[in-house]
Amino acid sequence: MHEPTVLDYLKSRLAFGKKDRRARIELPPLEKEEKPAGKMPIPESTKEPVEILPFQPKFNEEASAPSITDSIPVREEKVEPGIPWLAFGALMAALIAQSGLEPPKRNVTFAIIFYSVAIVLLIIGYRNREIRLAPLRSELESTDHPMRLEFLFFGLAFGLLAFLTFSQDVFTELNMLLWLTSITLTVLAFRSGNKISPRATWTRFMASFHNIAWRKVIPGLILVLIITAAILFIRVYQLDEVPPEMVSDHAEKLQDVLDILHGMTPVYFARNTGREFFQFYWTALLIKLFHTGVTFYSLKLGTVLAGLLTLPFVYLLGKEYANRRVGLLAVLFTGLAYWPNVISRLGLRFPFYPLFVAPVLFYMLRGLRRKSRNDFIWSGLALGIGLHGYTSFRIVPLLVVVGFILYLLHKQTADARKRALVGLAVIVTVSLVIFIPLLRYAVNHPDMFAYRTMTRVGSLEQPLPGPALQIFMQNLWKAITMFNYSDGEIWVHSVTNRPALDLVCAGVFIIGLSLLVIRYVTRRTWQDLFIILSIPILMLPSIFSLAFPAENPSLNRTAGAIIPVFLVIALGFDSLMASIQAKLTGVFGRVTAFVVVAILVIISGIQNFDLVFNQYYPVYLSSTWNTSEMGEVIQDFAGEGGSLDSAWLVGYPYWVDSRVVGITAGYAGHDYAIWPEQFKDTLVIPGPKLFLINPQDTTSMVLLSKLYPTGDLSIYESKVDTKNFYIFRVP
Repeated sequence: MHEPTVLDYLKSRLAFGKKDRRARIELPPLEKEEKPAGKMPIPESTKEPVEILPFQPKFNEEASAPSITDSIPVREEKVEPGIPWLAFGALMAALIAQSGLEPPKRNVTFAIIFYSVAIVLLIIGYRNREIRLAPLRSELESTDHPMRLEFLFFGLAFGLLAFLTFSQDVFTELNMLLWLTSITLTVLAFRSGNKISPRATWTRFMASFHNIAWRKVIPGLILVLIITAAILFIRVYQLDEVPPEMVSDHAEKLQDVLDILHGMTPVYFARNTGREFFQFYWTALLIKLFHTGVTFYSLKLGTVLAGLLTLPFVYLLGKEYANRRVGLLAVLFTGLAYWPNVISRLGLRFPFYPLFVAPVLFYMLRGLRRKSRNDFIWSGLALGIGLHGYTSFRIVPLLVVVGFILYLLHKQTADARKRALVGLAVIVTVSLVIFIPLLRYAVNHPDMFAYRTMTRVGSLEQPLPGPALQIFMQNLWKAITMFNYSDGEIWVHSVTNRPALDLVCAGVFIIGLSLLVIRYVTRRTWQDLFIILSIPILMLPSIFSLAFPAENPSLNRTAGAIIPVFLVIALGFDSLMASIQAKLTGVFGRVTAFVVVAILVIISGIQNFDLVFNQYYPVYLSSTWNTSEMGEVIQDFAGEGGSLDSAWLVGYPYWVDSRVVGITAGYAGHDYAIWPEQFKDTLVIPGPKLFLINPQDTTSMVLLSKLYPTGDLSIYESKVDTKNFYIFRVP
């Protein structure tokens, strides 16, 4: 088709006759674009607006100084001032709905109605441009240096040698040297940049402080200190008492730690159906550093530190996904929540799942946004180490692959797709090199490596109670509703049959999730779909409990979902705050938004404190055996002239784990169990003797009385009425 030229246009405008006037060429009207006053125009190349941050350098945004005031996202639409009825209405409807799901009285119909109202208000608010998620961060173009293929060749060669030398499934000086060399060379092969200069790094770090406007930063730092203090308080308060007693799993773990302290160096611990090595070496290190002994407290200390070390990456992920305010809100609610608090206090491997999920997601998302190979290296390192932490983490490689597939399926440039594929290859290679010790164990002992998983997924331990697909769908529904309805029946790590989230977080979770769905439907932002899908994917270790569906949902095998769940909660809070600030404007809007969230934080904190210390603690205490009291009795006996070797716990079905009694008595590794047929063997042991007996074991009481006529039988009254036991003393 012939396009008119500028000359044709001028001729048509200079025509004088009617016929000529009808032939005039008209220019199409220009589209008017409203630009909010004082705001930066939005680049046409981005669907989401650019977030303007104070002190932000032209390229390296990570060098900007921490501040709270920079977290208000720039919205692309001008909002008419007024009362934020839609934001307040959605919040109140969600909280009222969740109150209908709080035990003991629940009204599901009531909750569905009010949650529907909340979602409708969110849709209206989104259409009216009053409620929006914080903008995604703008993509950056970075230039990576060429890879050093010779380093990669030697790195993989050393990795192969390491794989061969791990044939005995133990760490040795040789295979450790080969393994670490392989990791180092592989990282150097992919690393982009000049040589690392500690002096230059320190100089840049110190210089960054000169660019900070401290008058603006100090209020934010004060807020950060308050948040940190609150989190530290609720995470370590009464750590020695909550939870109060060990279970058999703790005895198994301390036996493994004791093996390490005695010089053993396995790459996989086959005891108790098999466990990865990270927690045991971590706990042994803490025992060496802090002299806490082979105790329950040492296990707790290690897992609480793991929970706290997760929080910086929670902040970084929130900041990477949206802005600093989202990062701070994510840290705040993750730190106060009862779910991550309980699983980190228990002393088992559970918190090592979210600990490594957080950096994997942070560096992966940042690598895709910045197209930076170095970020993919860090993601691969976290992925590889995480595979040595907790069995449930084995689902994370699937999540990484899903993330890259979603990225590639959405609109990207050819160069971005190519660099994404390179990034995936980097993550896979680096993580595989770190996985080498466990990979060799899996090759040597495939049955043991997969045993724990197969007992839940398949019929190795017991037949499936029904069709696999039907059980899977039922488990999926129970898992995805656990945040708002029921977290399962396992008392060891949860307040059973209540929502996994407190009332405030559960309500705002639905708000944040709804906004993510709305934005994805309207904008097709792959990051939003990825965060939504990451929640059920990270819960698959629990959902796949097909042979034991009663174990689903469980707060331990779903622990990786803590990271995206609280990111969604933070996004929900940030959206409500931004809506309040936009409608009320100025200082009044900022103060109102802060006060509203502060009130909700206080309500959330009070309920989470109550869940941990007033609900979880007494149920746990009444459900476990009082091994600590038995250990104290043996310690007192030894201090009064007896011996730790002349005390016994008389075995009785479904009673106390005698190994735990040995640990609480300060004699880790000693099994105090004795059976009635072994009573005569104690006659040759000189000095006083002590026997602890189950109250229902009258047979043993009679046998000991006949064997030791001078013995004295008394009852020990436990602080838990149902946990009394008998003490038989031989003078």
